[in-house]
Amino acid sequence: MTIAEEFRSRNFSIYGQWTGVLCIFLCFALGIANIFHFNLLIIFSVICLVCAFIIIFIEIPLLLRICPTSPAFDGFIRRFETNYMRAAIYLVMSIIQWISISVDPSSLIAAAVVLLFAAAFYALAGVKGQTFQGSKTLGGQGVAQMII
Repeated sequence: MTIAEEFRSRNFSIYGQWTGVLCIFLCFALGIANIFHFNLLIIFSVICLVCAFIIIFIEIPLLLRICPTSPAFDGFIRRFETNYMRAAIYLVMSIIQWISISVDPSSLIAAAVVLLFAAAFYALAGVKGQTFQGSKTLGGQGVAQMII
């Protein structure tokens, strides 16, 4: 299945997963860009960077096979295999970044908005009763087994 076919499937979990990939780059870039503030915004920048690395392992399951991680971390990441759990983690990450506005309005707002979009896509997939369908391009559904 190509990327175009995945988007035509109208499965909101695919949209959520690709929005999550966008969140990886956005959280990483904005976390680094805002870490040079000399106030409490540094804390939110570090949290944004940590979120980027968590999202990498949530959205790209192939990395769990090729990166040496602990069983506790693997168990934590495996909790987010359903649409509702992914919507919940993205919503929590988004709320944390929205709280950063109270410290200092910054570009972390963009990360909060895109994280909220990903949460909305996963929530819509859950509400519509769509099963989670990972993108084959990102290492889901059989690709991870091919490397062993």
